[in-house]
Amino acid sequence: MTASARLEWGTTYQVTVLELGLACCGVEVMAALDRLPDLGVTPVDGAGEAHVLVVSGTVTDVMLPAVLRSYEAMPEPRYVISVGACSNTGGPYWDSYSVTKGIDQALPVHVAVPGCPPRPEALLEGLKALHRLVNA
Repeated sequence: MTASARLEWGTTYQVTVLELGLACCGVEVMAALDRLPDLGVTPVDGAGEAHVLVVSGTVTDVMLPAVLRSYEAMPEPRYVISVGACSNTGGPYWDSYSVTKGIDQALPVHVAVPGCPPRPEALLEGLKALHRLVNA
């Protein structure tokens, strides 16, 4: 990605991303993190600094309260990107008693990135889709 591809978010706040890598997809998301600044996005370590929550991997019912706490700690405006089949629908574990059947059942998902696991470029495309939504 070149500097000319940098996105102008048109916001009064810095667009920041907190990544909750809960399983396999987290590895692919981590591969994309160093390219986020090319899109005008900064990765952060704490929910209190993040405007975008990236949830990737299997969300179990035991893990769900921690995901919800992270979301609640985020400042407004806040957005959610769900990455991968497990986060989107429960993936191959959809019929397990302990798996949340998609994070959209608990949080408002603005962009869902398909794949098992999706390539790092898919997350970058998801951020571009969020950019279009924010600037609509």
